[in-house]
Amino acid sequence: MSNVDQPQNLLGDKPFDGAAPGTPPAKTTGGQPAYFSCWDVHAYYGESYIVQGVSFDVREGEIVALLGRNGAGKTSTLRAIARVDDPALKHGEIWLDHQPLHEMKSYQAAQIGIGLVPEDRRIIQGLTVEENLKLAQIAPPVGWSIERIYDLFPRLGERRGQEGTTLSGGEQQMLAIGRTLARDVKLLLLDEPYEGLAPVIVQEIERTLDQIKSLGMTTIIVEQNAIAALHLADRAIILDMGQVVFDGKSQEVLDNADLRQQYLAI
Repeated sequence: MSNVDQPQNLLGDKPFDGAAPGTPPAKTTGGQPAYFSCWDVHAYYGESYIVQGVSFDVREGEIVALLGRNGAGKTSTLRAIARVDDPALKHGEIWLDHQPLHEMKSYQAAQIGIGLVPEDRRIIQGLTVEENLKLAQIAPPVGWSIERIYDLFPRLGERRGQEGTTLSGGEQQMLAIGRTLARDVKLLLLDEPYEGLAPVIVQEIERTLDQIKSLGMTTIIVEQNAIAALHLADRAIILDMGQVVFDGKSQEVLDNADLRQQYLAI
């Protein structure tokens, strides 16, 4: 992608000092204040201009599918929201429940409720299932109890003493989601939760996400399996070349074959 026409960095070099000031109601495209908002977000990997002015908002309790072809900027947008170091946010604002994520580091974003389940899962080697979950709760804010996580994922309860990295791919995905829920999460970010899983395991993860949806947890899901994500989500946002090209109801995408073919190749 282009590395020209780089936007001015409005964030400056001043580090976030931990004090999130009060803010006016979020700007949204609708008539109500948004629970989560991105405003004109631009982000880079080095000189590569990946996220090129992304703006959208999410209502509390809503599940949004962030879709697009490979290289469209989906994971990069998710990582920018979670405030990880790469890609570097150069311009724009990101708000969660009136808190300025764009002024925070990743650990500060996690403290106020961002929960990222990365594509590579990042299960900690040498620790059991239960130790991975307990480690997530070593500092506040604590979310779900470990027993509640085992109720959601009985298979994890059965393997609580097994080293996490020796689990199957589907079980590791369950552990990654459970570890995130062990924190007090306001916005759950799921990056390719079905990646590399057998169809029967995908169905199990889908059932779990349906349960999470029933609890009203605000969620953004990035998923190459667009049809599965669309059936789960309330709304769909489609990216192309780092820009939003569609923002509407998931059913609109399911019903529009031309749109799916143009931007999702399905």
